[in-house]
Amino acid sequence: QVQPVESGGGSVQAGGSLRLSCAASGYTHRNYCMAWFRQAPGKEREGVANIDGDGMTSYADAVKGRFTISKDNAMNILYLQMNSLKPEDTARYYCALTFARYCSGTSAALYNAWGQGTQVTVSS
Repeated sequence: QVQPVESGGGSVQAGGSLRLSCAASGYTHRNYCMAWFRQAPGKEREGVANIDGDGMTSYADAVKGRFTISKDNAMNILYLQMNSLKPEDTARYYCALTFARYCSGTSAALYNAWGQGTQVTVSS
């Protein structure tokens, strides 16, 4: 069973940066749609960004221009570079993957496997 593992979370001040990573053994990142979701306390899980098997990306409006999703195909790692962080970005961030080449939507139900998440806390 493929199990994504996230790393790179932490605590930063507003305006700072963090880079999240996601690796999944037995899964070829470059071939498939992968995504980052986040969930803040008391809120529903929401899609942050996704990237498909062709490298096309999509972002939630709240993070456009600040976050960048990418894959290192040689290392088989998914990244989320987060710049200009805001307190409202505070959440647990999850890596999600599919076995489809293209991302057909932002619903969490479309994803086949999830990591345990990594906490991101942004202070003002």
